[in-house]
Amino acid sequence: MYGLIWRLIPGPWFVKLVVSLALVAGAAALLWYVVFPWADPYLPFNDVTVDGGEAVYGTTPEGAAEPDEGG
Repeated sequence: MYGLIWRLIPGPWFVKLVVSLALVAGAAALLWYVVFPWADPYLPFNDVTVDGGEAVYGTTPEGAAEPDEGG
C-alpha cells in the first residue's frame, strides 16, 4: 500500500518525501484534533472507581496513627 502511494505521488524522490511527510502530518492532525476529541467521551479511561478503604501512599487518613518505622 505504501509503495502504491509512493508511486502515485508525482515528482522526484525529494518531492515525494515532502508530500509523504505532509500526508502523515495531515493524518496525525486529523486524528489529534477531530477523531480523538470525538471518541474521548466513549472511551473508559476516565471512568475510575476508587475504594475508600486504603490510604494513598504518603498520606494518612484523618485521625489515623502514623505507622511505626520499626527500629
